[in-house]
Amino acid sequence: MKKLFLTLLALSAANFAQAQKLVIKGSDTLGAKLVPTLAEEYKAKNPGVSFEIAAEGSTTGISAIIDGTAEIGMSSRRARPTEVSAAQAKGVVMKPIIVAYDGIAVIINAANPLAKLSKRQVEQIFTGDITDWSAVGGSAGKISVYTRNTSSGTYSDWKDLAMNKRDYASSSQKMAGNEQIVAEVAKNPNGIGYVGLAYLGAAGTKAMPIDGVLPTKETVQKKTYAYQRPTFYYTNGEAGGEAAKFIAFTLSPEGQAIAERIGFVGLTK
Repeated sequence: MKKLFLTLLALSAANFAQAQKLVIKGSDTLGAKLVPTLAEEYKAKNPGVSFEIAAEGSTTGISAIIDGTAEIGMSSRRARPTEVSAAQAKGVVMKPIIVAYDGIAVIINAANPLAKLSKRQVEQIFTGDITDWSAVGGSAGKISVYTRNTSSGTYSDWKDLAMNKRDYASSSQKMAGNEQIVAEVAKNPNGIGYVGLAYLGAAGTKAMPIDGVLPTKETVQKKTYAYQRPTFYYTNGEAGGEAAKFIAFTLSPEGQAIAERIGFVGLTK
């Protein structure tokens, strides 16, 4: 009996040693849908691998690489010079890997009769210069602006892409993720927000053409849509082990097909 117990204990220890847990932190844009789907497909092929995925914003993903608390950091923006310097001070080399392209869509409530917006109007709405829908050709009503929170890469990208680097309206309401913005806009007839392509089509919302161009995978691919950007994995130098294998899977034709299915623009497009 003792010999059997020791044999089982040895087998259990061997199985534990073989088990791999990959820790991935960062962007909600990547981490709410795309990366969990990739992880499930990867686990189906590699049953000894488990994942810990925390989608709390791009800043948290970059910080996790600097602090060594994740093997992969998800980010919808490039690392800032201050973050690169902080990494270097700790001997960390921030390596960006583009994993897919995304467009940032402006969404409003489906009951809102407004049919179009210009880039200038978008800037004025999100900075608070315009506060009533009647100022942009809509029905009278105070505009409710929903944004991502400050740890989000999309929060800072939107300032660069749509707001001429200006500050958000003081009345804007910060949300934790794309799905939260969708939910708020869907229930507020005067709501407006921005989300990634993967979050379009939700009940109660509609995407706005910007200067006559709708946000779609095709307009992002052709670069005719105003608000588009790459999305990234970050690692500390060249990834190794299971992280390297998962990155390779993400960049493979199979991984990129998953990205396309979720709503991103793949690298092969």
